[in-house]
Formats: sequence, structure tokens, C-alpha cells
Amino acid sequence: MREAEPLNLLNNMKLRDKMLAIYFLCVFIPILLINVIFYNIIATNVKEQRIKDISRAVEQIGNDFRIWVDDAVGISTFFYADFRTNEILEQEYVHPEDYVEAYDNYLRRSMNAYNPGSVSFQNIVIYADNQSLLHSGSISYLSDEIRAKPWYRVTAEQMRSRPLFIRTEEKDGAEPVFSLLLRLDYFPDRMNKEKLLKIDFRNNDLDEMLGNLNVPGNVYLIDPEGNIQYAISREPDWDNRQVIAFDSIPDSRLIQFKSEFSDINYLRGWRIVGTVDKDEIASQVWKSRDFIVWSACLMLTVPTLIILLMSRSINKRIVRILKHMKKVKSQSFEIIQDSDSRDEIGQLTLEFNRMTLQIKSLIQDVYLADIQTKSLELERRQAQLNALQSQVNPHFLFNALETIRMRSLLKQEEETAHIIHSMAKIFRSSLTWSKDRITVNEELVFIRCFLDIQKYRFEDKLDFTINVSPEAQRCLLPKMIFLPFVENACIHGIEPMKQGGRIDISIEEAHGKLVFEIMDNGIGMADEKVAELRHYLISDEIMGERIGIQNVVYRSKLMYGEGFTFDIQSSPGQGTFVRLSIPYESETYN
Repeated sequence: MREAEPLNLLNNMKLRDKMLAIYFLCVFIPILLINVIFYNIIATNVKEQRIKDISRAVEQIGNDFRIWVDDAVGISTFFYADFRTNEILEQEYVHPEDYVEAYDNYLRRSMNAYNPGSVSFQNIVIYADNQSLLHSGSISYLSDEIRAKPWYRVTAEQMRSRPLFIRTEEKDGAEPVFSLLLRLDYFPDRMNKEKLLKIDFRNNDLDEMLGNLNVPGNVYLIDPEGNIQYAISREPDWDNRQVIAFDSIPDSRLIQFKSEFSDINYLRGWRIVGTVDKDEIASQVWKSRDFIVWSACLMLTVPTLIILLMSRSINKRIVRILKHMKKVKSQSFEIIQDSDSRDEIGQLTLEFNRMTLQIKSLIQDVYLADIQTKSLELERRQAQLNALQSQVNPHFLFNALETIRMRSLLKQEEETAHIIHSMAKIFRSSLTWSKDRITVNEELVFIRCFLDIQKYRFEDKLDFTINVSPEAQRCLLPKMIFLPFVENACIHGIEPMKQGGRIDISIEEAHGKLVFEIMDNGIGMADEKVAELRHYLISDEIMGERIGIQNVVYRSKLMYGEGFTFDIQSSPGQGTFVRLSIPYESETYN
């Protein structure tokens, strides 16, 4: 039994809904999920590969930088351990010719071997505390002015001699210069003059190294204190003459790539850091996203068009069969045209046409029984009318109202007694259904009694007028045919309004018709409710226990047929207008 419940649920679904369910569950959602998963995988791979490429580029910059500095370290090591060079710089020369001879015989050859024009060095200078030397571009005197420079003080503070890579600035405001410094004190027992080697690097070579095209961001050279000593920046206002802390750069949207030199003494603490904006990484992902989106649209569009064409072919023909079946229900035996398709729906259409023709033939064969059917229908309608007339029969309520009215009179509550008396009139009339048709004047008694009761409820919130033409006063009509419209105007139109409202009632004779019109300025009705009330006029629905507007329309149709007309006009906030007309029948013809 439980296994049949899902099947019953599917059987209750419309065919169009089933087609949509098949499309979304078997086509749209799977394709969408596959593309989402595929996009996530591709995006992750592209992002990881891009990060690896940038990381390798930064590592390559670090390797190039290390080789760049190592070249200078190799030169410094030669001069540091070369006894002949240190001896020439240590010796006191009485005659300049002696120094020139020693320089030409050895130092010139040594210096030329490391000509700055052949390698990435701007300058190589040895400073010596020996005033007997002739000072040239490669040999200089270690004067007090040199000792006062910051870069000299850094070397002087070292406990032991080792290569030192630092930023040196000769002039204020000039481009920074990076140098390798080394004290030449390899022979302390045999030589006592202070000597210092200074190798200056070319900034153009540093720009070329840091400006790697595979790093789509900024590249910084950072010293052991965390300050940016040099940078290739995409920011237009960046100035390498300034020194700022690297931590002061906002990094909320930056990805950092580092190359450190912790295993090298003379570069310990220095590092190269590349920063790339996250959007730059994401741009590679977006290129893949566009391809996946277009491919997904193509994969969705083609199946969608095919499914729409096939489902339309099925649904349209089934709906057509259902439409003709409803016509058969209302005794309109029309066959379905263009039923030459050969699939199951086409066969169903052919069988329906055959069945429709057989039913039409059978109805014509039993036409003689129609007289008996009409007789039974008249008896059924009379029984329904009698049932409607006997729906309201509250005898006990009338007796209770009379008792309450008498008690109110004894207590001199005349207004309450008047309202109870009006209510009693209405109920007394509802108890006497032997007289089904009354005059307009008698109907007005019920209407005024009801309005008095509502006036008592609403006080100043309700105002009404009743205009009745003289020739309409003695016209006969079904009992309480107008009262439900007055009740609806009060209860549903005026009562919800805080400021109250007005009801205008008009009854007159026109062109052989008794015309009843009622208008209120209440809250009005929605279009759906108006359409529902108008539907009562054409509906053949059998009345149950309801005694409102539907009751009035149904009774009037039974009694007057096409001689009865009913119209209603209303919209939210604009009030309601009702017009009811029945054939005019004077009391003299009763």
C-alpha cells in the first residue's frame, strides 16, 4: 500500500508538470551541477597553476639576485686573500715611481681582470689607510670623510670580517646604490694598515631582475629590518629614494610570494617579496569561466528546444482531447478534426471520435423519453423551491425576541424595544412562507426594519435614502428578494470603513420591468469576487443551504427565467452598484 503512494502522487500531477519535472531533474539540474563542478575544478587548477607560476618566477628572481651578489663576493674573496695585492697596499712608498711600478706590474692587471664594463658592477674601489699611494679610480685613501659615512660605520661595527651587502647613498636625493663591503684583514699578523673593498652594483641590472614579466604585480627588495630598499612597483607615485616598512603596505587583497636567503651569511635577513592582487589571479579564472558559461548555455539550449517541441506535441493534443470531452459533458458532440496522427495520442483521438458519434446516435434514439425527463425536471425544481422557502424557520427565536422587547418596554428602554420590534418583524415574515410573493411596500417594511437595526449599530456611521416610484409600490415580487443586497451593502461595504458610509436605494417601474438599484460608497470588491457573483446568473448549480445573493439569483431564475436580469459593478475603494430587474406584475393581477 505504501509503495502505491508515490505512484498516486505522480498520477495526480498534470502532464505539463511531469514534463517540466523530467526536464529539470534529468536535464537542467544535471547539466548545471556538472558545469558548476567542472568550473570549480578548472578554476581551482587555473588558480593553483597561476600561483605556482608566479612563485617560480619570484624564486627565479631570487636565484638571479643571489648569483648577482655572488659575483661580487667572488671578486671580494680574491682581493681579500691575495697576498700580493695586500702587500702593495700595505707598503710605504718614498717615491711615487715605486708605487707606479708596483701598480703597473700587478695591480693594474688584477683590476683590469674585473673591469666594471665586463660585469654587472658600476665601480670597484679599495680604500687603504696609506697616504703614500697614488689615488686613482680603483685605489683611494681611507680618509676621515670616508670614515664618517654610514656604510663605513656598519663595517666597522662587525666583530669579524665578512662580505656585507647594504644600500649606500653618496648624495642626498640621488638614486640608491647597493654595494658589497669587505674589510681586507686576512693577514693581521703581517699587515696592520686598514683596507676596505667596496663594490657598487648597477641599478639597471637590478631593475631588469626585479622586473620579471611573469610577476604581474610589485616586487620588493627588503632588508633584514623589514624595510623596502628597492622596488619595481606598478604604482605611479612610487619613489625608490624613500625607505618605508614593508608591513605598512595594505595587504588585504594581496597575495605574497617570497624568496629568502637565510642560508647565506652575507644575505641573511634579506628577501625578495612579490605581491600580486587577488583580482589578477582571478582574471585567469574568469577567462575559463566565460568558456564554461558559453558551453553550458549551448548544452542547455539544444536539449531544451528538443524537449519543448516534443512536450508541446504531446500536451497540446491531450488538452484538445480533454476540451472536447468537456463539450460532450455539456451535450455538444463535436469530433476532433485533423486526427490522422499514428502515435498513441492519435489512436486515442480516433477512439474518442468513434465514441462521440455512438453517444450522439444513442441520444437521438432515446429522444422520445425527453418528455418524461422534462416532467421530472419540473418536479425537481418545485421541490428545490419549497426547500429554499423552508430554510429559515426559527419560531423559538421570534418568541424570545418578543419576551425581550416586552422587558425593554417595562424598563422604559424604548430605543432597544424599537430595534427588537423591527427584528421581530423580519423573523415573523420569515415564518410565513405560505405567501411567497408580496408587494414592494411590504418588502420595504423588511428593508427599513433591517436598516433601523444597522443604524442602531453604526449610529452616525450609516446614512441611507430610499426612493420608490408610486407605480412600483404595489408591484408583486418574491419575498425578501431585495433584502440580501441591502444586508451585503451594510455588512460587507460600510461596516469595515472607519468613517462610515452611505446607501442609496431606488425602486421604479420602467418599460414593463420592476427595476431595483442599490449603491453604496463602501470598500468595494475585487474583480474576482465580482466575476463570481456574475457567474451565478449563468450557473446551473443546485442550491444547498445558502440564503444570500446566490439564493436570490437562483430563485429569480426559477420564477422568471430570461425575464430576470442581474448586474453588479464594483472595484476596491470605489463602492458597489447592483441592478436587479424582474417582469412588472401589479397586485391587481394576483
